[in-house]
Amino acid sequence: MSFFFSTLQMAGRGRLVPCVCLGLFGVLCWVWVSFASFPDDQLPMEALDGVDRGAFQPQSALSEMEFASISSYRGPGNHDRRSNKELPILLWWSGGLFPHFPGDTERIDCATSSCLVTSNRKVQLYKRTASIIFYGTDFRAYEAPLPRLRHQTWALFHEESPMNNYVLSHGPGIRLFNYTATFRRESDYPLTLQWLPSLDYLLKPVVVSLEEKNRLRREGLAPVLYMQSHCDVPSDRNRYVQELIKYIQVDSYGKCLNNKPLPEHLEDTATATGEEAGFMNFVARYKFHLALENGLCPDYMTEKLWRPLHQGCVPVYRGSSVVADWMPNDHSAIIINNFPSPKALAEFLKRLDENDDEYAKYLDFKNPSRITNTRLLEALEAREWGVNDMSKPNYLNGYECYVCDQENARLAAERAYRKAPKKNQPPQPKMADNSHMGCPLPSPGYGQVQDLPADDGWLQIWPQDYWQSLDQAEGLESLIRHNESDPSLLWKHIQNIAVSRARGKH
Repeated sequence: MSFFFSTLQMAGRGRLVPCVCLGLFGVLCWVWVSFASFPDDQLPMEALDGVDRGAFQPQSALSEMEFASISSYRGPGNHDRRSNKELPILLWWSGGLFPHFPGDTERIDCATSSCLVTSNRKVQLYKRTASIIFYGTDFRAYEAPLPRLRHQTWALFHEESPMNNYVLSHGPGIRLFNYTATFRRESDYPLTLQWLPSLDYLLKPVVVSLEEKNRLRREGLAPVLYMQSHCDVPSDRNRYVQELIKYIQVDSYGKCLNNKPLPEHLEDTATATGEEAGFMNFVARYKFHLALENGLCPDYMTEKLWRPLHQGCVPVYRGSSVVADWMPNDHSAIIINNFPSPKALAEFLKRLDENDDEYAKYLDFKNPSRITNTRLLEALEAREWGVNDMSKPNYLNGYECYVCDQENARLAAERAYRKAPKKNQPPQPKMADNSHMGCPLPSPGYGQVQDLPADDGWLQIWPQDYWQSLDQAEGLESLIRHNESDPSLLWKHIQNIAVSRARGKH
């Protein structure tokens, strides 16, 4: 049974391929067959005219490779003793993200089962290739591996900003995937706390004391830090900061709204995600850090939020609309959306700047007994992957093992059902939905979209990008539904959908 197509209820169960009848008359006949009816070793060559037939040659493409077993990944429930030739294959479509070195193929032994993983696209159409893993930033509708085979699942890995690919924020785009690993807690393999290494990271002592911060304030240091060099982003953060600066002193480094140069010895680290000591000590002098993400989406939280908490500064945050769900307690970050205007926020920051006792309450979480958020504590304790923790797999290896175990369970259920359909149930189709990504339409950082001039740079880029991404998602879904093998037909399908919509038929 088709795992993806039964989920979307799209294409028919088989396709027409020619065969030669070897009976009495030797006439040419046609039979209706399903890809799944072919042996595991190969698919019908005739059914795939126009594609690389070399991918369908017998096992030689893989059998001559040498595979190493990663013994540290073998879980206590893994008793998989199959040879490499018998294992399902997971194909990393974004070869640059292949989490193994050296080579392009590896055997992985996971919690309950084993697989072969590879970045070698020659196996794309091979029957044993059970799942294709995509990196969300690199996923492009016009480059998708088509035709989509009925026996294969698609898995999405996307930990980066929603701005990198808004195709994934629309229903038709995210529904293409059977498994997901995203920053959303609702995804199959959540990466929500990917930028928070550990609880100890939060509990590190304050780098610059409040007394020292007050001394620096008296010498003219601003209470608020802003440091960005990526200026044209969907969250439109500069527009908000530009308004905030009217009401409170902000030292702005980097390329965006720059009003103060960095010391020369720190210029190379201005936009780095690393934590070089000199740079960290420099920014730790500020009481408040403007922590505005480049894209707005539930659960999308980066180092912009966690780093100030680590240093003992107070993040003034805009990004995830549910960020409060993950804070150490209910008094550790200032959430911009809780204020009706930049002016109101500025007045609040000024009051905290002048009241040491009230400011210090935002740092109470440095005392472990003051961390009251059980969701945060349980999530850090339960996650199986680590950040800079060599005792745990990284999340790339962890996710491919998740997909491996899921695929082996699915394939076992399919075999059991084919063997005894009256006794066993078929595997239930699985498909992602908007809760696995589902980021909203970008909106202005300050003010209303209808008040922006027509030539506004942000207006001309991000809302259009968002809706054009929906067109591409719908176009790719149409390509798959029509069993197309040429992704360059995407634009034709998008045009057909637009015409159909204009006629009220879509």
